[in-house]
Amino acid sequence: MDERLKNKKVSAISLGCDKNRVDLEKMLFRLSDYGLEIVDNVSDANIVIVNTCAFITPAKKEALSNIFEMCLLKSKGKIEKVLVSGCLPQRHKTELCKEIPEVDCFLTAKDNENICQIIEKLYNVPESKHQERFGRIFTNRGSFAYLKIAEGCSNACSYCTIPRIKGRYISFDMDTLIDEAKYLAKNGVKELILVAQDVTRYGEDLYGQNKLLELCKKLCKIDGIQWIRLHYAYPEKTTDKLLEFIAKEDKMCKYLDIPLQHIDERILKSMRRHLDEEKTRQLVKKLKEKYPQIALRTTFIVGYPTETRADFAKLCTFLEESKFDYAGFFPYYREENTPSYFMNGQVREFIKKIRLKKVQKIQNQIASNHARERLGKSFLTLVDYFDENKGVFVGHTEFLSPTVDFGVEIVDNGHIKVGDMIMVKFSDFDGENFKGEVV
Repeated sequence: MDERLKNKKVSAISLGCDKNRVDLEKMLFRLSDYGLEIVDNVSDANIVIVNTCAFITPAKKEALSNIFEMCLLKSKGKIEKVLVSGCLPQRHKTELCKEIPEVDCFLTAKDNENICQIIEKLYNVPESKHQERFGRIFTNRGSFAYLKIAEGCSNACSYCTIPRIKGRYISFDMDTLIDEAKYLAKNGVKELILVAQDVTRYGEDLYGQNKLLELCKKLCKIDGIQWIRLHYAYPEKTTDKLLEFIAKEDKMCKYLDIPLQHIDERILKSMRRHLDEEKTRQLVKKLKEKYPQIALRTTFIVGYPTETRADFAKLCTFLEESKFDYAGFFPYYREENTPSYFMNGQVREFIKKIRLKKVQKIQNQIASNHARERLGKSFLTLVDYFDENKGVFVGHTEFLSPTVDFGVEIVDNGHIKVGDMIMVKFSDFDGENFKGEVV
């Protein structure tokens, strides 16, 4: 390392999805392996990387707000370099370079592997040879980690920007993923969360056939890995074989995140979803009746172009009938260069807000009822971190995805530590977290 880079410290702000988080963690490892110190607080850093999302408008606004804040710190001499990674530069690099010249470098995906050489260039020092060593600097709390198994998406939903940002679906080599999972296990990871825009399509492009089950079976054999969770399973690819495997394999979390987006036939067709209304209802019914042990999370869009009051009422009824364990809702965002951007019948913003509040209220009641049914029962819980403000440990179960669903607050009995898997008896639920004691 050049003398001018010694003692330089790097910090990162992670605003991207779990898939972008994995990219950032690999980038931070390269920088650490190179000899730069990784610090948590941007105020202690010389170099700050803002890892961004650009999927929907609010994510872009959040990213720009953080970028401007870091540029302000740079103008005051508190940090030296600002770099921006993730989907925002992947989607808008040309415009960003013109509009925010204060940023030292906008990184696209192909730049991540050369992050050390890019920083050398920013400091005008001789370029070093690229190193191929693998590793990750974990940016989340707890003994879980994300394993990204594919990049991009080929589903081409009418409202989605991902194919334009990330390109078509590309599965990663299975042997490489197994090696990465073994590395994670050796570094204390007990839960693998498999992530991709569509995990259920894994292998079809690379091997000519679906390989998700084969991948999961191999991951289950890795010592140290206790739980494996899937994010995100597409409805048309959620097969009986996959469901049977999840239900019977001890290491597979009894949990599925299946984005449904709507239930009305006309809306689903306009969204370019691959499962129609009847088959969607059949899938949910099968999950509820045949696999009741599998907790089900989904997402819906409200206010999609041409959505009528009747369409929305059908969605509300579907929610009340289906009683999903967890559901997230998004108002439709009119994103440029997507097919739905050009559609007539755009729903007014105030109507979207009203509809959003209504479905959230319906689902909150359903989720609270599910939660209260668990009170008085004991569940295996993975301890994620200690909350110093509350004086309790916080963890999650196999039916609660970390950072997404409710948490579990555990009273410290003097013997708990982060990374433990312990039985916890649920005693209360406050609308956000369960509360419990070690059995």
